[in-house]
Amino acid sequence: MDMRISKGEIFERVFINEEVNLQIDQEAGSHVKIHVINAPFSINVNQLEEGCKTEIYGLENLHGDESVKAETHVHHLVGGGTSNQLIKFVLADHSRGHFVGDLQIAQDAQQTEAHQTNKNLLLSETAEMRTQPQLEIYADDVKATHGASTGQLDESALFYMQQRGIDKQKARQLLVNSFMKDVLATISDETLREQLINSLDSDL
Repeated sequence: MDMRISKGEIFERVFINEEVNLQIDQEAGSHVKIHVINAPFSINVNQLEEGCKTEIYGLENLHGDESVKAETHVHHLVGGGTSNQLIKFVLADHSRGHFVGDLQIAQDAQQTEAHQTNKNLLLSETAEMRTQPQLEIYADDVKATHGASTGQLDESALFYMQQRGIDKQKARQLLVNSFMKDVLATISDETLREQLINSLDSDL
């Protein structure tokens, strides 16, 4: 889907269990905020004019033989814009995840602030995660970070919780839920946010 977000417009959407393919061009002062939960996605955003704000959040909770690829392409073509990306994968069983994150800051995009983070949690030895963060900066006066990490549950935290009388399975789920809630907490719609967070807690 191709979209152009007009000057000063706010575009915010939460996609759940729905594959997403977006090409978005932003005009001056516009704000794009997108969440994708449990679905493949490809999101390409071009900040064409000054003062744009872009937020992309992704959460993939994979089980069995599920396989999901997530792609983000954020291009700062002019200055004075901001962007933030937070993409998280939780992988159990034989599931496979793949993240491609492309963040570009053009030569004329001075005074840009851009951040890209990908964090992945492996719950089994047979789960696989491939991550490809890419950061290209051609301007001098910018603040930009990117990072990717893949790991397992903190065994010391599990041990501590068990010492507090929480059984191991519940302790594992509490830690997984805490990992996922960071993404859900950024949803602006309070009712939807609470519904999704409560759905995690209902599994305890």
